[in-house]
Amino acid sequence: MAEPWQDTTLPAHVRAADLLARMTTEEKTAQLSSVWIGTETDADGAADVAPGQHAYAARSAALDALLPYGLGHLTRPFGTVPVEPAEGAARLADLQRTIRTGNRFALPALVHEECLTGFTAWQATIFPTPLAWGATFDPALITEMAQAIGTSMRAVGVHQGLAPVLDVVRDPRWGRTEEAIGEDPYLVGTIGTAYVRGLQAAGIVATLKHFAGYSASRAARNHAPASLGPRELADVLLPPFEMAVRDGGARSVMPAYNDIDGLPAHAHARLLTELLRDQWQFSGTVVSDYYGVSLLEEAHRVVQGEGDAARLALAAGVDVELPAARCFSPADPLPEELLDRAALRVLAQKCELGLLDPDWEPDTSGTHAQLNPPYMRELARVVAEESVVLLANDSGVLPLDDGLRIALLGPLAHEQAAMLGCYTFPRHVGVHHPDLPIGVDVPTLAQALHTEFPGAVFVEDPAGADVCLAVVGDRSGLFGRGSSGEGCDAEDLRLPYGQAGVLDEAMACGAPVVIVVLGGRPYALGRWAGGAAAVVEAFFPGQEGGGAVAGVLSGRVEPSGRLPVAVPRSPGGQPAPYLAPPLGRHGFPSTVDPTPLYPFGHGLSYTSFEWGQPHCSETEFTTEGDTSFRMTVRNTGERPGTEIVQLYLHHPVGTVALPEVRLVGYARVPLEAGASAEVHATFPADLAAYTGADGRRVVQPGALELRVAASSACVHHTVPLTLTGTAREVGHERRMRCEIRVEHNGVPGAPLGRPVGQAQGTSHVLPAP
Repeated sequence: MAEPWQDTTLPAHVRAADLLARMTTEEKTAQLSSVWIGTETDADGAADVAPGQHAYAARSAALDALLPYGLGHLTRPFGTVPVEPAEGAARLADLQRTIRTGNRFALPALVHEECLTGFTAWQATIFPTPLAWGATFDPALITEMAQAIGTSMRAVGVHQGLAPVLDVVRDPRWGRTEEAIGEDPYLVGTIGTAYVRGLQAAGIVATLKHFAGYSASRAARNHAPASLGPRELADVLLPPFEMAVRDGGARSVMPAYNDIDGLPAHAHARLLTELLRDQWQFSGTVVSDYYGVSLLEEAHRVVQGEGDAARLALAAGVDVELPAARCFSPADPLPEELLDRAALRVLAQKCELGLLDPDWEPDTSGTHAQLNPPYMRELARVVAEESVVLLANDSGVLPLDDGLRIALLGPLAHEQAAMLGCYTFPRHVGVHHPDLPIGVDVPTLAQALHTEFPGAVFVEDPAGADVCLAVVGDRSGLFGRGSSGEGCDAEDLRLPYGQAGVLDEAMACGAPVVIVVLGGRPYALGRWAGGAAAVVEAFFPGQEGGGAVAGVLSGRVEPSGRLPVAVPRSPGGQPAPYLAPPLGRHGFPSTVDPTPLYPFGHGLSYTSFEWGQPHCSETEFTTEGDTSFRMTVRNTGERPGTEIVQLYLHHPVGTVALPEVRLVGYARVPLEAGASAEVHATFPADLAAYTGADGRRVVQPGALELRVAASSACVHHTVPLTLTGTAREVGHERRMRCEIRVEHNGVPGAPLGRPVGQAQGTSHVLPAP
């Protein structure tokens, strides 16, 4: 007869509690532990993907010692060293059988992997980096992408993905800017939540990171303290996480490496318990960032000894130590009440994933899985194409005709690295295996241009060329092995690798110059922008990125990307003024002008659009109410195109200094030449809430402006609004979205992502929010 914990008709928390009551202290502790296994030795495997891990990974060789008690997590069996997908799936299945056989409840481990730019595994599809997701302004497409990624992971036996990154960019000198979605919390929250929904629809636990304040570090240094006031934390850095927990139903959260005002995130009970669980009602697991518990002792120095680090993290709300068991050890007992609390959460999550079901067996179908099938390559192409941003085209040189003499300058035009972010397998692990094939087809921009322009003549000498393409940007890497990526922070926003010389040479050639930037952060282009005929930006656009950029240059692809981060004019004067209050903008008495060259939300098209006058249902409503408006957008050009309608909120007066504008809604509006569509939006008063000096988030009565805009600096219409009634405090239940729909000829638009059909279905879909 099955025990209650094996009864699939009972709720997950009931089954988990029954199993917990049967466990010894050692068995409970094992569920909070993880093991990182490489190929030959643990140390060799782990050393490929993070610094200084030989000593830690050697400790993780205690799998045999843990087997009698069980195991919480297996760390990155695919993302540590190259492994053929079929071979990796078979080996993982064998390892799970060993783990199950070793413990008296026959419990398997939960397997986690990285999936920031697709499944970080050899031969898996490489999607654009998250900064490119933000540039699409297309949540539906990102949901579709994430579900496809999750489906491929689930097929080979993975249960949890360490994505998305919801850090709001505060200073783009930060090396992990490429991993972030953008510099606006609304954009980060909506795109990030879309990713969570897609990944979890495929049965993969999404992990929100890095909670919280990581991107606000001093001088944009990795692992540095975060200089944050409570209002900036509440109104800028936390909302994306709150949205992903509440609206996306995210099932896991990872604390950040930084401290906030001296409190390390891994020991921050107000964040991990009072806010996340008590206020936001989060019921999933909190998993440490790699070695985050150990760093309480070794970096933050707030404890002495591994046992004290474990107890501090556990008390704050950390449930699982990743990537290897070091501090959470049966040899140094943990407080029973805290141990039970964390183990119950881990077991409940395993129950949700089906890992406690009596008939669970490792899925061997993954031995036939394709990690880069045609439909995923197609999705990678669509995301890449939608993410390319046309920044300038004043001379109308773009799109280019075939048959031209094209000078192609810059070494990155010939490098696959220019397409790939630091969490892609080739840049994360493959660099340690120089003889290994990259695993997927990644055309360089030069190769893509030769395909796109078969009649063109490509020359290295720009003299006599019809047009000069000057390609600059980044090589991603980890911990100093690149100009962008984790641990690759920049002192300023000058182009790296002496690439200013590439643009200087191009400007001197006499031909029209098109600047193409391929990278992980925006760089200061003010020195050359006035002399360039056009500027195109693509943020590490993935394996299909070369064709996407070439397609925009030829006009085969209509540019529709918009900047998720502003492009600075000069290397200094950071941060740029988006989300800054009035004092953060240029003006007396400072000689420094931080006004960006291209603002947040900016992007051009090859066609033109006419925006009709908005019609508002009511311009005066209560602090508890909402208003709606509609507006017609028409394509007045001769080509199809996509306009991105953006809604920004402006407070003429606040009880504290507020941003001049902040994004509160947006919609993609694809239109054929001459066609029109009607944009309908509902704006709730809750979106006007902000945190006051007393720490309460309040909707204040008074005047507002809703700005209907093509970017944060290009306003087409201003809609004056007045909120009436009394000030109203709002909390976790508040409305966090402006609901927008697009109707073509009176018919609501379908989701803008392209259905692929094959990324559907799983035996265990995680609980809905």
